[in-house]
Amino acid sequence: MKLDVLDLNFAYNGTPVLKDVSFSVNEKITAVIGPNGAGKSTLMSCIAGIQKPSGRVFLDDTDVSMMNEEIIATSISYLPQDAPSKAVISVLEAVLLGRLHTLRWKVYHEDLEIAYKTLTDLGIETLAKRSLNQLSGGQRQMVSIAQAIVKEPDILLMDEPTNSLDLQHQLELFDLIEEISDEWNITTLVALHDLNLAARYADNIVVLNSGMVCSSGPPDEVLNCEMIESVYGVHTDVSSDPDGYIHVCPKCSVKGRERKINRRENT
Repeated sequence: MKLDVLDLNFAYNGTPVLKDVSFSVNEKITAVIGPNGAGKSTLMSCIAGIQKPSGRVFLDDTDVSMMNEEIIATSISYLPQDAPSKAVISVLEAVLLGRLHTLRWKVYHEDLEIAYKTLTDLGIETLAKRSLNQLSGGQRQMVSIAQAIVKEPDILLMDEPTNSLDLQHQLELFDLIEEISDEWNITTLVALHDLNLAARYADNIVVLNSGMVCSSGPPDEVLNCEMIESVYGVHTDVSSDPDGYIHVCPKCSVKGRERKINRRENT
């Protein structure tokens, strides 16, 4: 499913957070990157329909504002930054909540099969009967991811899904996202701080800075030393390995380097 964002604007208490944001994604993985406060989380919540921005969001040429809530809930799955609360329900029950649009207050065998398969794909099937309040932060994050995926959406929105995850689970998560995006023709939009994860798994990257899109395109076109210095204030080395993956190696912050130069000049 194609996702088009056109001239999106949003403000908190009169302070602009998103400014004329426009981009399109289609049945692939798109990473939204940018420094803290760039507007990534706000953008996700606006697309999910939680915030009410000016501008328009289209799903396959249909204006989301013209769609009823049930269709939106079926089409879009949104994973916010925060892991699910420590509610006294089992992991399986929590994941089944992600299929509320199909359950209609009754659990069908198909729903259970999909829920168990999702837990297995994420490597957390052994947690199915555990209570959420018995899990670590990383385990709860995996449950939250399962809730988003089990819905089998057309659009998958994920805000910092690797929060609290160790390196192995970060890679396994993105391997799974890559797999289901291809198999289910899902359009995935993921907000990330890790530029190397974005470079490895994203087909396209959208760079937000101060609420505006300052660059977009394939990783090898977007990720360069000049952009990273301008947006993040960091000096880096950017290279590609024999497999064609881009690697970003931070060297020092621009301000940190200036302080070192000033100290040397003053001694």
